[in-house]
Amino acid sequence: MRWKRTMVAAALALGLAACATTTSPTGRTQYMAYSDGELNQMGAQAFNEMKSKKKTVSGGQQSAYVQCVVNALVPHLPPEWRNLPWESAVFVDDTPNAFALPGGKVGVNTGMFKVARNQDQLAAVIGHEIGHVYARHTNERVSRQSATSTGLAVLGALAGARYGQTGSDLVTQGGGMAAQVGLLLPFSRTQEEEADEIGQRLMAQAGFDPAQAATLWQNMIAASQGGSPEWLSTHPDPQNRIRALEARAPSLQPLYQAARDAGRTPRCGS
Repeated sequence: MRWKRTMVAAALALGLAACATTTSPTGRTQYMAYSDGELNQMGAQAFNEMKSKKKTVSGGQQSAYVQCVVNALVPHLPPEWRNLPWESAVFVDDTPNAFALPGGKVGVNTGMFKVARNQDQLAAVIGHEIGHVYARHTNERVSRQSATSTGLAVLGALAGARYGQTGSDLVTQGGGMAAQVGLLLPFSRTQEEEADEIGQRLMAQAGFDPAQAATLWQNMIAASQGGSPEWLSTHPDPQNRIRALEARAPSLQPLYQAARDAGRTPRCGS
């Protein structure tokens, strides 16, 4: 097992050597293999494909509701993110889910309105998803996956040269599983926690109550029927997430109050 871990770590190092280093909005070091322009183009293309293949709500109250929340949050991003061509779509899907793609594309399922019961809770969802875009999480994730795949391919060839096909398979198959469970998924949880922090701050700056982020997740738990263990999930354990959001909310109340005093009082609906 120690040999496998060493090989996986070496594989990741090989791939990451070719990546650029950046810093996330919370100060975390990131490795990027793609430009923002490339990811923005891919995000816009994926969004258009989704809209062409899935039923959407055209106009109406729900579409206006989501766009209103997006419009309230986006002005509090730095200029390069604020100036993206932000747009939103509501997908006819009972699953309580939402997403944001590079390039400023936001999607919300109709099922989310059953869980996000007011505009503050919807702002918590959308703020979190916008946080993923702002922190370049898609770029970071695909860069790491690409780096791991590339590195494992190189090590598989080396192992095959010394130990034959069995050695090559052990690295590329067993190593890939170890990378997925031991490296990529825990890293995804880090991204989720970072997006929570960014999104909760954004909603406070926009005049949405940051305390409602924890309430949203309480609603999610009530609506769910169980989930994967935290160690094998791309999302933090819901109870841990709620505790973190509750602990952060008091420090964001001054931002929220300052926004309200400045006249930032969103009236998006519900």
